Formats: sequence, C-alpha cells, structure tokens
Amino acid sequence: MAYDTIIYEVKGPVATITLNRPDALNAISQQMTAELHRALDEAEADAHVRAIILTGAGRGFSAGYDIARRPDGRAPLDGAGVEHADFIKDWWTRDAASTQRLLHLWHLSKPIIAAVHGWVMGGGFWYSLAADITIAADNAVFAQPEVRHTSNTTILFAALAGWKAAHRYALTGDHLDAAEALRLGLVNEVVPLEQLLPKAGALAERIARVPEASVRLNKAVTCYGLLAMGLGAGMLMNVPLSAMAHASYNAERGDLLEAMKAGGLKAFLEARDGAFRPEPFGPKAERPRS
Repeated sequence: MAYDTIIYEVKGPVATITLNRPDALNAISQQMTAELHRALDEAEADAHVRAIILTGAGRGFSAGYDIARRPDGRAPLDGAGVEHADFIKDWWTRDAASTQRLLHLWHLSKPIIAAVHGWVMGGGFWYSLAADITIAADNAVFAQPEVRHTSNTTILFAALAGWKAAHRYALTGDHLDAAEALRLGLVNEVVPLEQLLPKAGALAERIARVPEASVRLNKAVTCYGLLAMGLGAGMLMNVPLSAMAHASYNAERGDLLEAMKAGGLKAFLEARDGAFRPEPFGPKAERPRS
C-alpha cells in the first residue's frame, strides 16, 4: 500500500511503522490516523510479520493530535457560530473513534512495541500507553498539555500508574521525563537515544522466536482479560466525558483561539503553556542548583 504520512517497512518477521511528519513533530492528522491504522491492519494480515514496532521520525515520536485550522478556516476547538448540539455531536463522533482506535491496538493479534523519543504528547502519549510494550529514549518527554485548553485524559494512565499519579499529571498537563515515566510504570525501559531502535528491534526479534499461537493467545490473555475486568468499560466512559470536555467552549478557550488567529499555533501554545513554565520535567524544566 502507498502511504504519505507514515513509512511502512518489513524486515524479516518485524514490521516497523514510522510516523513521518517530522516538520510538524509528527502531529497526528486525519490522514496520518487513517494510514497508521491501515498499516497496522496490513501488518496483522501479513503472516510473515510476528511483531510491530511503532516509532516516529525526526525530533520526537509525536506532538499529539493536529489542532491546526481546517481548510474551512475553523479550528476544531472553535465552537463559535456552531449549534451547541452539533458541536457536541461532532466531538462525540471524534472521541468515540479515538477510543476505538486505541482499542484497535489491543485487538490485533501481534504485539506492538512503541519506541518513543523526544516529544511524546497528547494523542502520541496515548498510543504509547496503549502499545503492548513501550521503550523510551532517555530524551523522551511525556505530557497531556491539551488539558490546559479543556480536553481529556485517558483511563489508561490511571490503569498503569494509579489514580493519584494520573491526577498529578492529568490535572495539570505537566511534563514528565523518561525516568519519571519509568518510575510510574508507563514505560518498560529507558535507553540512550542511539540504542532505541536497535533495542526495540532486538526485542521484536526475540518475540518472533516464540511460536505464533503462543504470542497471539498470551497477548489475548492480557488484553481481553483487562477488558473483561472492566477496563473496556472505562475506555467507553472516556467517550461521553471526552466529548463534554472538548465541547466545553468558554471564554478561556476563546482567548486562546484569538491568540491562534493573531499569531498561529505558536502563539496559541505560548498563551496556553506560558504560565506553566518552568515545567517540572523535560527540556524546559527548572534545573536544580549545583
């Protein structure tokens, strides 16, 4: 299949899917979303593929979902001039699809190893949480800064890290570095950047040595078991609550959108995040005095 926003490669028993919009920090557009899940299905259908690596090109894994303006000139977050019911319905449809896409990773029979580096934000962070195994480079920075313009977190954070840790970061949008992500159980391992893809590849090859039926069924034991225990219901609860968050257009968001109109996405992000700097972790963190 032909792809424009991702790179799909198969080497031996391992398929590697690379998010490939480096100039936009791999912001997840509608096209990238469709191509990513098409590539996952392509790997699933290939009997020679035994494991999948998901990574990103350039300076980071992904800056999250693309919130830039649509071709019609309206930002997805902008509810001005739209019927309230239509705005809520639009976000309900979007958030239902987003939840199903994360569950898509669980329903595949082949394990997905997320190999993440640099910026791992918003929707990109969620994909790293939903992957079966996550290896982080030592320069990885995770966050859900979108909560600062009224948006949602994911129950996957609380499921992995516990609700107190989830609240610490989901209620602030603060950054956390790779070491903190490892401490909280959000990633399996932290490695130097130059070792990230070799490490993920070696693990994928190791998985491929195990009989296919064993890998397929044992992934199902975990993922289907968690769904049966109630995590699936928790994910479904994300849909109405996420839609309510996204559709909560108010004066604060209006000010941010005015900043975007005047100065583009850079101005929007500065208006949203400026008051939160220095971040507790990451490249803009406040460094301890020596």
